[in-house]
Amino acid sequence: MPYGLRETEQAGGRLSDAIIEVRDLKLSLPSAAGLVNILRGIDLDVAEGATVGLVGPSGSGKSTLLMVLAGLERPDEGSVRIAGKELTGLDEDALARFRRAHIGIVFQSFHLIPTMTALENVAIPLEFAGRADALERAKAELDAVGLGHRLSHYPAQLSGGEQQRVALARAVAGDPEILLADEPTGNLDQKTGTEIIELMFALHRRKGTTLLLITHDDRLAARCARVIRLKDGLIEGAQGTGAP
Repeated sequence: MPYGLRETEQAGGRLSDAIIEVRDLKLSLPSAAGLVNILRGIDLDVAEGATVGLVGPSGSGKSTLLMVLAGLERPDEGSVRIAGKELTGLDEDALARFRRAHIGIVFQSFHLIPTMTALENVAIPLEFAGRADALERAKAELDAVGLGHRLSHYPAQLSGGEQQRVALARAVAGDPEILLADEPTGNLDQKTGTEIIELMFALHRRKGTTLLLITHDDRLAARCARVIRLKDGLIEGAQGTGAP
């Protein structure tokens, strides 16, 4: 059992309560110098409700792995099973529907729509999902991240921390089973970043969401029950049990 990643592995080589199951994941991307092997054979199980920190040097494959898990990047080889669904055979429309139902994503850059208010930015994915209560739900999530007084403000009228709060509210408004966060404090000062992380872990506890967090901050990673270190497109090691 390489890297100690499958502490509760059962027959069939899968973690019995895994919500994320990855096998022999490989991905190469083109560059000016030719194909670059980004992921070179990742095996990974993540238990439902776990908090996992993904760490490693720049270029180790962390963000690419997260993009594959979100269905935003297609692997060349391997299996990606999320919440019991194999993603590798789905077309783009099916992947989009799956993301809407199961996965929330927070990026380092906030990716808010500049012509929409905070309320509209959170409500729009709910509207795409056909939620009749989209605006009410969006308001409740903005209240939960302390922005109930900023509903009608546009991104340009919000601070960086406030924009990331909007992005976090948008990511969790649909009650996803999995929250993927790629350096969510990277564009924030230390105090604001700490506030965002506290909110993220509070939302994890309140909703029971499985959290995968990419960070360069070892102290932040240590807050997760499990820390996985990537290097050169491979899992170099892991600490923790992966329990929620």
